[in-house]
Amino acid sequence: MKGDPTQPMCGFSNMACRILDMYKVSYGSRDVLSDPEIRDGIKAFTAWPTIPQIFIGGEFVGGSDIVMQMHQDGELGAALDKAAASGGKKE
Repeated sequence: MKGDPTQPMCGFSNMACRILDMYKVSYGSRDVLSDPEIRDGIKAFTAWPTIPQIFIGGEFVGGSDIVMQMHQDGELGAALDKAAASGGKKE
């Protein structure tokens, strides 16, 4: 993401964090603005052009727009629950 969850540096990163916060899940982040190698590397790894990039249960899901759509469609909670059941943490 751009920034960190307590101080996102773009609206898309902020939206992703606030959505995840609604589900009370633990999540990690890396500030791509502080390290261009991480920023370029994650884009190459996922073949996804935008930041933030969200992974659930170790699998790439997409950007904040995809997470918002999953939330609106009622799919995000199920994906988070499935990841938690597979060994991830959900508070």
